[in-house]
Amino acid sequence: MNPTKKSCLVLVVALAVTLEVTASEVLQDDGVAEGGESQSADNDGSKIVAGHAYVSKDAQTDSSTTDTGVESEVEGVEQEDLPSQPPPPEERHKEVPVAIGGTASGEPCVFPFLFQEKEYMECTTEGRGDGRLWCATTYNYNTDKKWGFCETEEQAEQRRLVEEAEEQYQDAIKMINSTNRRSQKKELYDRLLKVAEMGHAKAMEKVAYAMLFGDYLPQSIPQAKEIFEKLALEGSPKAQTVIATALVYYTFGALGGNLVAHMILGYRYWGGVGVPQSCESALTHYRLVANHVASDVSLTGGSAVQRIRLLDEVENPGSSSGMLEEDLIQYYQFLAEKGDVQAQVGLGQLHLHGGRGVEQNHQRAYEYFNQAANAGNTHAMAFLGKMYSEGSEYVPQNNDTALHYFKKAADLGNPVGQSGLGMAYLYGRGVPVNNDLALKYFQKAAEQGWVDGQLQLGTMYYNGIGVKRDYKQALKFFNLASQAGHILAFYNLAQMHATGTGVMRSCHTAVELFKNVCERGRWSERLMAAYGSFKEGDMDSALVQYLLLAEQGYEVAQSNVAFILDQKGSQIFNENESYPRALLHWTRAAAQGYTVARIKLGDYHFYGYGTGVDYETAVIHYRLASEQQHSAQAMFNLGYMHEKGLGIKQDIHLAKRFYDMAAEASPDAQVPVFLALCKLGLIYAQQYLQDLNLKELLSQVDLDQLLGPEWDLYLMTVIALLLGTVIAYRQRQHQAVPRAPPAPPRPPAQPEQPAGEPEEQ
Repeated sequence: MNPTKKSCLVLVVALAVTLEVTASEVLQDDGVAEGGESQSADNDGSKIVAGHAYVSKDAQTDSSTTDTGVESEVEGVEQEDLPSQPPPPEERHKEVPVAIGGTASGEPCVFPFLFQEKEYMECTTEGRGDGRLWCATTYNYNTDKKWGFCETEEQAEQRRLVEEAEEQYQDAIKMINSTNRRSQKKELYDRLLKVAEMGHAKAMEKVAYAMLFGDYLPQSIPQAKEIFEKLALEGSPKAQTVIATALVYYTFGALGGNLVAHMILGYRYWGGVGVPQSCESALTHYRLVANHVASDVSLTGGSAVQRIRLLDEVENPGSSSGMLEEDLIQYYQFLAEKGDVQAQVGLGQLHLHGGRGVEQNHQRAYEYFNQAANAGNTHAMAFLGKMYSEGSEYVPQNNDTALHYFKKAADLGNPVGQSGLGMAYLYGRGVPVNNDLALKYFQKAAEQGWVDGQLQLGTMYYNGIGVKRDYKQALKFFNLASQAGHILAFYNLAQMHATGTGVMRSCHTAVELFKNVCERGRWSERLMAAYGSFKEGDMDSALVQYLLLAEQGYEVAQSNVAFILDQKGSQIFNENESYPRALLHWTRAAAQGYTVARIKLGDYHFYGYGTGVDYETAVIHYRLASEQQHSAQAMFNLGYMHEKGLGIKQDIHLAKRFYDMAAEASPDAQVPVFLALCKLGLIYAQQYLQDLNLKELLSQVDLDQLLGPEWDLYLMTVIALLLGTVIAYRQRQHQAVPRAPPAPPRPPAQPEQPAGEPEEQ
């Protein structure tokens, strides 16, 4: 396939698309993206939430039907309207099948009917070995023996194939979710591909995503596009989101409950991308997604999100990514095995949350924490309490054990244990509810700067639990928790700014905070998958994944897309398309405040990459980066343009001023600034001499009149005296230097010994 055709496919599939979740997380996301789809018309959510892991079992409800812990609203706060939903279709009476064959062919089935002392409300396969559905045409089959089939043999065969495909799909999903081995997942995806070939819709979705990203299946954008188009015609919201070529498809995806479609629309309304800019519309979409993301936050905090800029990674490998090298991880593991408690706690936290190149693994986390706790480390005790309170596949949920560890750590003054104990008393997990004790422990944890204690104090002040309601105090503690990056702190602050509770209402601030929350959803793990593809040298796969995240509004993904296109590392787009598309994504990244992207925009207009050469526009971008973000590079570039008079009036004095500002802004700029100033000094001296017109000035000077008619003799005399003085000084120096004594005579060298004679011992 030539590059032009390939890029056209990507235009349809990649540029206006988004990501549902990572290829492996797609398999685990049905409960949110599908089970939660009916929630799009729920309350937009104004209640402050925190500590979801401590909701008592009796109070837990099915997330597919309600989200009261997330989406109930504060009294007196009006609720914004969500995008209108189509009216539900009218319920149709279930058609009564007509018996086929049997003893009552052509007669209508009767429901319920009695068979072997059990009533059946629909056709059944009970009593038959061939699995065909049948019904009775009278109430009591046991006495009347009136019956017939509910389907033909062809229909029965088709139904059996559908049931077989569903069974195989569920088996594959369970096995994929239970393993972290990439080789094993590849084999399971091959099985999933066979299920998709049987027409199973969900399997087709998973396979299409895997082909699009090149995860576990060979990357094939044409095949992925074909599958998504087929699913979109069948009404799949996910597929409609992926093949979006117009805003209406995103809207259909959002109305179908697709959270990612809501996120795309939120970003587009916020940035005015393809639609009129509307902060309130962006707030509506982002808040709905943030409600779901916040409701998924657990006590352990979930997995970490790594935002790695490829530009920084290439220029300074390892400096900005925060990734741990394999050798360093092995070194820490060696220390942990030798009994180093700090290494055990550090590795436990890495495996508990994941990130920095370490996969999330609760079993390993538990083992490291258990070793450190046995050695008396209070942090390890507290984190064991968190794991038991949360529960996982490896660590069963146990309130009593969690309380034991929390209390043991809290008694030793550990803030993590104090916060955990406060949560237990607040929600009655293993102990009776006691708001006073909860407040006491949260205050102790907050005084030591622990983020969970600050968050929970804010929640108690906001909701008036155990204390008088105080929005100012709530705002204070939420701000403190947000400084540590707690996702629920951002969510709670967004709710307060969106509703004007305790602060002046600010739609812009609320949208930025909600956007931050949304970008920490499970789909953010695609960032690391894309980075992994980049490190492996698979630029096409990395580009597609970053493109999808860029459409969702991830600034780091937008800049990474632009970087890959700028370096021409991908074969998806031809050379003529790379720079214009890079320019588009640099523009979007710059609009979100990325300084390097703003400078890149200036460079593109300066050199004419992807656009015509436009020095005036380059000056505008450099000036924005200089004034708003104090970029030394932008200041240096402005100095150069003032020096050369490119797009701006030539002014050497202003050029020097910008060069000096660049040197002050960054120590790294001092050497290039020094060289530029030296060059500028030469230019200034040349211009000064040109303006002075030295030749004309010398021609007007009369030396005979100034020094007399014999001025040349005087000059020669002075030169001779100076020369004689120098010669006399040199001779005196030469006489004053003492001579070195003669070296003693050396003994004569001994003749070399013949090769055949032995040496003396």
